[in-house]
Amino acid sequence: MTNSVNTNVSAMVALQNLNMTNADLAKTQGRINTGLRIANAKENGAVWAIAQNQRAASQSLNAVRESLQRGQSTVDVAISAGETVSDLLLQMKEKALAAADASLDTNSRTALNEDFKALRDQLAKAVNNAEFNGINMVKTGGVTIAALANSDATAKITVAAQSLALGGANVSVTATATIGTLTTATSMITSVNNSIVAVSTALSKLGTGSKSLQSHLDFVNKLQDSIDAGVGNLVDADLAKESAKLQSLQTKQQLGVQALGIANQSSSILLGLFR
Repeated sequence: MTNSVNTNVSAMVALQNLNMTNADLAKTQGRINTGLRIANAKENGAVWAIAQNQRAASQSLNAVRESLQRGQSTVDVAISAGETVSDLLLQMKEKALAAADASLDTNSRTALNEDFKALRDQLAKAVNNAEFNGINMVKTGGVTIAALANSDATAKITVAAQSLALGGANVSVTATATIGTLTTATSMITSVNNSIVAVSTALSKLGTGSKSLQSHLDFVNKLQDSIDAGVGNLVDADLAKESAKLQSLQTKQQLGVQALGIANQSSSILLGLFR
């Protein structure tokens, strides 16, 4: 090799190796700082694009989860109101049966009728107040729930509204119903019995709907976890491996600095030839 003060080949090679080591060290430190093996499109465009698409799917499932949770809460409120309606109907039946006794005196019949009307009005209040997020499923013209079921909104889980209002499809007892006479009390027993059966059927449908929403919510949670884990498999860094590599590169960097220093001193050795 020609000795020259103009061109120091050894220093050039040492500098190239040191620059490569510094680049690898910077990359490793970046992976440790971010926890990502692929943090941007420059590192691996294809894998980064796949990961971004899956991240979009995962984030979209957040909206699905929120829709399912809102729907389930709305249905659960409707179920609570329905259970209250069913309990009130049982009490109304008891009053109607008592009023159907022909031996009752006027005062007793009047008292039973007042109790019956109070229960009737309480039922109406329970139905009208069964609202969640502005939605009531059990009043007349109640809203049917249609919760999102997938990330592109092409599928939905529907829970039909069930009217529990007085004089409606399930509760045949009207808003003006009374048991003030023997005749009205006797006919009211049949009306209340039919209402109890119909309300039980409506509650069964609401319960099935709530269960469907919860079941799908559990599935969406698992699906989202699986997608997030898949994204991690694509882009996450192995921190144990990167930590070991960091130690190696730091040592290599120190050796490279020393090698460059030695190479830079080679030119001064030529001065000895002229003494």
